Amino acid sequence: MTGPASCSPGILSRCGVAAVTLVVAVTGASAQSVPDTTALQRALAVPTTRTIDAHIKFLADDLLEGRAPGTRGAAIAARYIQSRFEEAGLQPGAPDGTFFQQVRLVGVTPSPSLVVGVARRTMVLQYLEEFVAWPQGPDRSVIADGEIVFVGYGIDAPAWSWDDYKLEPLTGKILLMLVNDPGLRDSSVFNGRAMTYYGSWSYKLEQAARLGAAGALLIHTNESATYPWTVVQNSWSGQQIQIEGQTPQTLRFGAWITERAARQIVRAAGIDYDLMVRRAARRDFHPVTLNAHAVIDIASRVRRFTSVNVIGRLETDHGDDGEIVVLTAHYDHRGIGTALNGDSIYNGAQDNASGVAGLLATAAGLAAAGPPPNRSLYFVATTAKESGLLGATAFIRSPPVPLARIAAAINLDGANVWGATRDVVMLGAELSTLGKLAEAVARAEGLTLLADPNPETGSFFHSDHFPFARAGVPVLFLGTGRDFVNRPPDWGRTETEKYLANRYHQPSDEYDPNFRYEGLMQQVALMTRLAWTLAGSLVFPVWNEDAEFRQAGERLRPGR
Repeated sequence: MTGPASCSPGILSRCGVAAVTLVVAVTGASAQSVPDTTALQRALAVPTTRTIDAHIKFLADDLLEGRAPGTRGAAIAARYIQSRFEEAGLQPGAPDGTFFQQVRLVGVTPSPSLVVGVARRTMVLQYLEEFVAWPQGPDRSVIADGEIVFVGYGIDAPAWSWDDYKLEPLTGKILLMLVNDPGLRDSSVFNGRAMTYYGSWSYKLEQAARLGAAGALLIHTNESATYPWTVVQNSWSGQQIQIEGQTPQTLRFGAWITERAARQIVRAAGIDYDLMVRRAARRDFHPVTLNAHAVIDIASRVRRFTSVNVIGRLETDHGDDGEIVVLTAHYDHRGIGTALNGDSIYNGAQDNASGVAGLLATAAGLAAAGPPPNRSLYFVATTAKESGLLGATAFIRSPPVPLARIAAAINLDGANVWGATRDVVMLGAELSTLGKLAEAVARAEGLTLLADPNPETGSFFHSDHFPFARAGVPVLFLGTGRDFVNRPPDWGRTETEKYLANRYHQPSDEYDPNFRYEGLMQQVALMTRLAWTLAGSLVFPVWNEDAEFRQAGERLRPGR
């Protein structure tokens, strides 16, 4: 959907009362809840590229040492965010009346070994080169010894008439499985190349635990994982963080192995690997016992510590139902890790100092607008996202208001530092009535709303809006468009691929004085319009009938 002629692409375009009225109409707000357009214009006028640059430059500085949870650098980042919230005039938003929601964590730094016995042959896999592994609990020592069973994609999805397990007894077994889902190879099943939650590595580990398995080996390919092996090396080596006191599970360990290593194991068992993988893409697939045994030994250093979500609140003067809208961006990154090209600090400039800068700019603008019309706004800078969305999960477990009072959550992660676009991506727009709002605010900024350009990556399942969606709260994830102003047509896709290959979760994700913030300013304007309109609405967004989170939404708010 294209914007009206009066709304040209660019930074904070002003489309006046008509655009705002349209936004209100699609959210179902009554006439008396129409947001103050003068206040909205005040909010849109506050953010500047200069302040965004200053935020990113500070948060991505070597001084903060990559902002890993539980480190001095993360504590400095949290204090910085608090100070910016206070400067904007926000009130403390944590449940204890402060700006800091305490999140108790356990850090486990593993040193694993993995040996496979197959056909009278012993294979010793090389850590980091061929596998990474970590304990699924806070254990100093994990030893698992079990038979390896290939379970295809590791999916049990009745709604899709798919069951890779076929009631096979798997207690104590070590499950070898493909990542992504069968739609990657067969567009007639699941959502085709658009990954579902069943394709995510987190679902596969959860399902293996439900079946009583001892461990899981995820087979990596660049296509199925949608990122290179270097990302696996950097993300799953070093300290792995868990929420303290999480529910115990039977799964002793999780691991990734390279496709080359998986092929060697399967070939040694006398099985055609390619044929086995092709059969896994069929509904009649049955688990394959490889007659191979794996022994994994993980010795770990364990430490317990506390990190914080930083929460600021902009209170409404008018609502009395305690309803809120939540805006999120994670401030943590990978800390200090394996040195690459002499650099061991994983600064996380784009991931996600850029998103925090956008959140801070949005907060400053909305605070200048004055009290929100009907719902309060909560700005949440989360911790431990890179460890499995832990800060967002902790917020959901102990929200500042009852969960059913959260109307929607809007997330910004890996913001646009490449320049202005003519379109914008808002993941989740197709899943709920927030989709109409997304179209309207995009049009108000002169932008076209673009469907997910890379649905096979499953990005929707890997950022801080996802715990909200699982809990039943409708969400939007603000992504980067692909049609860049004054760039060739394929430039956006190419830049994304270069970033994933050369900077994502690597020390090279550093502050760059050549960052261009016109696109990030567009995202701030969109976030501002979304938040202000939702704060003015008197109705709750709801999931669409075919959305996989519909049942969770109905449980959260029965009758809506």
